[in-house]
Amino acid sequence: MRVIDSHTEGEPTRVILSGGPDLGAGSVAERAARLARAHDAFCNSVTREPRGTEAMVGALLVPPAHPDSVAGVIYFNAVGMLGMCGHAAIGTAITLAHLGRIGPGQHRLETPVGVVTLELHSGHEASVTNVESYRLHKAVTVDVAGLGPVTGDIAWGGNWFFITRDLPCALDITNIRQLTDATLRIRRTLHDQGWTGAGGAWIDHVVLLAPCDGADARNFVLCPSGSYDRSPCGTGTSALLACLAADGQLQPGDPWVQQSIIGSRYHLSHVAGRHGGIIPTIRGRAWVTAEADLHFAPGDPYVAGIPAA
Repeated sequence: MRVIDSHTEGEPTRVILSGGPDLGAGSVAERAARLARAHDAFCNSVTREPRGTEAMVGALLVPPAHPDSVAGVIYFNAVGMLGMCGHAAIGTAITLAHLGRIGPGQHRLETPVGVVTLELHSGHEASVTNVESYRLHKAVTVDVAGLGPVTGDIAWGGNWFFITRDLPCALDITNIRQLTDATLRIRRTLHDQGWTGAGGAWIDHVVLLAPCDGADARNFVLCPSGSYDRSPCGTGTSALLACLAADGQLQPGDPWVQQSIIGSRYHLSHVAGRHGGIIPTIRGRAWVTAEADLHFAPGDPYVAGIPAA
């Protein structure tokens, strides 16, 4: 299996160029559904140890359904499918540029949740115009064991997020274990108390937000796998901007700088969406880190990855 690895502001992406499963024809969403139904072993083998890491997002390139798109892509991690992924979209753009498949300018990329626009600024910097993002519920309060009442918004930015400013401790990289434990508790409590995204969707990401010198905010983001996002989380910050816009705190075109828990940054802005939400644009940097052939030897007991704990 031929892959190219990259990181976007610290968060890894693995683009699968060849050797993935045959998903047939149809929309990218239909092919993503087939991947989810029938190819767990493939997804796990790419993103879990010993070949992957808990923070790894896989990006399976597939032929686009429309000829004006540069590619179709299906994002996934060790837990399952991702509708959209901001850091991986930027990583995909830089990988396609590395391969000589795109040059500077705008390009259409098909994802399971819709077409997004990539803009390549240089060999290491790109923007992605995300899907329409919106807030579903404002000021939801849940009583979390060991933390007490936690209040936040439930919003969509390509994935479902619970966004709160109620912090268990300082947003500092030395507190990763405590922050991870707290956000896992919050996510579990949301599930246990019946809070979901639209259509009963699992709220699989939790964002903790704090003020930050030199940026508009600093965040800690829990990802579906239980790992934390090393980047500032493009879909999570898209969801945040939707909340700020709904409250009249951020106007179309206003810049927003989001810093991650490791200090990396995205630059964002938005315009009004067609359905009452916003269309965010995320700008960040990515670097190719490896080109590799993954091997799957017969008899390898961990050919499909080490099972999740």
